[in-house]
Amino acid sequence: MDDYRILASLPSYLEREGSSLVYMMNRLIEKSNDPDSGFFLNNRDKLVSLLKRKTSKKTLLVGVSFALLDLAETYDLKLENTIVMETGGMKGRRKEMIREELHGILKNAFGVDEIHSEYGMTELLSQAYSTGSGKFECPPWMKIRVRDTNDPGALVGEGKTGGLNITDLANIHSCSFIATSDLGRSLADGRIEIIGRFDYSDMRGCNLMVAD
Repeated sequence: MDDYRILASLPSYLEREGSSLVYMMNRLIEKSNDPDSGFFLNNRDKLVSLLKRKTSKKTLLVGVSFALLDLAETYDLKLENTIVMETGGMKGRRKEMIREELHGILKNAFGVDEIHSEYGMTELLSQAYSTGSGKFECPPWMKIRVRDTNDPGALVGEGKTGGLNITDLANIHSCSFIATSDLGRSLADGRIEIIGRFDYSDMRGCNLMVAD
């Protein structure tokens, strides 16, 4: 990671103890060995200054959705040599929006071609990642299957929308099987497209997005 500087804007996570996302980002920040890497809770001006500063390193900007939107609407930023990754969720700070709308705003504001994403939740030790378009890849020990929305015991075929069931073998000391309230579909290349959530689902945890 020493060819990256890691800039993390995760206010809703930094304000509480025990966040696995904060732990993960802290490890990445340490491994980057860059003096600019760090968390930015309230000092957005410093974060923006670093984003505008030219550097030979690549920049990874990781932020919860509402924090990235705040940056996009408040500052004039056209980023270079930067990966923008949203970790999902408005956490009650702003109106929820579907992924396409959120990513469209961020791409236009930051001048990037794609918005990367992390998909994870409190109950899991592993995460899936997307390099754009809401299509996620899982590590080999994590499997996402798509169930029928009308028959929870049945799985649906490739390309059909349903609820997401997750098996995470990294959870060796806890339950590894979770039926989520997220909607998605499996793709021919083995990836999973995350679409949104069931309308009746509560907004909680580290879920990616709530569909209207």
